[in-house]
Amino acid sequence: MEKQKIELKVEGISCSHCVMSIENAVGALKGVSSVKVDLKSKKTKLEFDPEQVSLEEIKEVIEDQGYEVK
Repeated sequence: MEKQKIELKVEGISCSHCVMSIENAVGALKGVSSVKVDLKSKKTKLEFDPEQVSLEEIKEVIEDQGYEVK
């Protein structure tokens, strides 16, 4: 299956530490090939293989870091 590219709105991002915690946590998931958090727009761009990791799993990891996915 082809990789999916998505953009998520994530509430609660306020500093570079927030960006790093999301990028590190999501980037560690098997199947995630790229993750980029934009502090200004509070958007997270992802590229992942849905055969290896689900969108729900990715959202759960972000929420486990203390942020809310819209």
